[in-house]
Amino acid sequence: MRDANRIRTGLARRLRRNSTSAELRLWNKLRARSIGGFKFVRQELIGRYVADFVCRERRLIIEVDGGQHSGNSRDVARDSWLRERNYRILRLSNNEVMGNMEGVLEVIAAVLRADAPPHPVVAKRDDRPLPASGER
Repeated sequence: MRDANRIRTGLARRLRRNSTSAELRLWNKLRARSIGGFKFVRQELIGRYVADFVCRERRLIIEVDGGQHSGNSRDVARDSWLRERNYRILRLSNNEVMGNMEGVLEVIAAVLRADAPPHPVVAKRDDRPLPASGER
């Protein structure tokens, strides 16, 4: 098992503590498998990026952003990197979440029902099976 990166874990914890009102409002609707039984996590580290919400099973990332993210070149590069790893990205504005939660939840449910991309193929070091629990 890999060790946790304390700096990155600390960053994710800080982001969870300092969530925006829109993020908290959406989290209250996503948590506890509330939409179609799909599990979401928040402020998830993926590579060098932190995603607001992730459904790992359906390879869906949900970002709740303010206007400053519109056309941001860093977000374009980030989204490209995530898409290369078969993630789908759904960007929602703070205004959408705060003003039209029912519509937002309908869109999320529709995206979750759509076919999810497969997990990317990971190059293996060898063909040996993983050890059973406790074995090395």
